[in-house]
Amino acid sequence: MALTQNISNAAASAAADAVCALLNSGFIDIYDGSQPANVGTAIGAQVKLAGLTLAATAFGAASNGVATAGAIGSDSDADATGTAAWFRAYKSDHTTAVFDGSVGTSGCNLNLGTVSIVQHGTVSVTSLTYTQAKV
Repeated sequence: MALTQNISNAAASAAADAVCALLNSGFIDIYDGSQPANVGTAIGAQVKLAGLTLAATAFGAASNGVATAGAIGSDSDADATGTAAWFRAYKSDHTTAVFDGSVGTSGCNLNLGTVSIVQHGTVSVTSLTYTQAKV
């Protein structure tokens, strides 16, 4: 018999809060190229374009399994020029990966004013959300 597990909105919110708490004082690194298969997959030929810092309390309380980040520090000296495609979020040690997500200008996990990043330019976030799967 197939597994058909579903969780409630309250359970999804609790799970999202737990994941997002791992990112307090953490980091977001933005890359070009293809997003790896999962967060445990090492970064290969993708180029790190920019790095951002998360606040001491990175996310607000989740609602229906969706948590939204608070203020995120800008990167005023981008590492490289390229097209932002995905990101990896890290704990405060900047080594332990927590989750990956999509980057765009709208409708993505991480939204920027532009995905065209220029080396030494400024990169600012317009929004970052984490959504806990319910199925």
